Amino acid sequence: MPGPRTTYLLSGGVLHDRKAHDPLLREMLRETGKTHPSVAYIGAASNDDPTAFQVLKRLFESSGAGRVEFARLCGPDVDVGHTCRMLASADAIFLGEGDVDHGMRVLCECGVVSLLHQRFEQGTVFAGFSAGSIMLSQQWVRWHDPTDDASAEIFSCLGFVPLVCDMHDESDGWEELKTLLRLRQVPEEIGYGIPTSMGLRIHAGGRIEAIGGVVHRHTFRDGGVVNIGDIWPAFFVFPSEYEYQI
Repeated sequence: MPGPRTTYLLSGGVLHDRKAHDPLLREMLRETGKTHPSVAYIGAASNDDPTAFQVLKRLFESSGAGRVEFARLCGPDVDVGHTCRMLASADAIFLGEGDVDHGMRVLCECGVVSLLHQRFEQGTVFAGFSAGSIMLSQQWVRWHDPTDDASAEIFSCLGFVPLVCDMHDESDGWEELKTLLRLRQVPEEIGYGIPTSMGLRIHAGGRIEAIGGVVHRHTFRDGGVVNIGDIWPAFFVFPSEYEYQI
């Protein structure tokens, strides 16, 4: 059986021109090796928001996807068995934006985590936007009391890629990512801050590269978090070609 393939962590957002293709999604779809690959969209982080699915469905189709299906996991009428069959047959599995904590709770409560790990080990291409990208990483942070930093704690994500990251928080200086690094206390561990419209491509062998634009890096050192050198991208995507924001 083939092993894990390249995984894409994209910062995500809502496309201004919903008929335009997305070059980073096109890169991800090409990774499947299929001309028009099928995609299963997991919207657990947004509580299966149908509007978010419709936006991403059009974007996937214009970027070269074939069948794009909504792998629903939220709501009283959800058929988890049907969703699992959908996930088992998709060429690519995509995790959408929303709330990381909620999304991981849904995946665990519905019992699909082991299936997702199985698909990953079989070589299915995985990608995410925003919260969905963080869900593919090692861990994230939650606050029991948003006004009290002492209430912050870390929780596990899917762990498909050997890193921690945050998305489109460049205007706030990556404070949540820095909190995560301080809580983990792993000396010299790198946390990746992926700005809006950018992404990371993590190859099966562990090589990490930026795509679309520069990705920021921070590390835990001497009891604190410091900025280290950015990663310059394999290719740039310019605003005229790629314009979406959170």
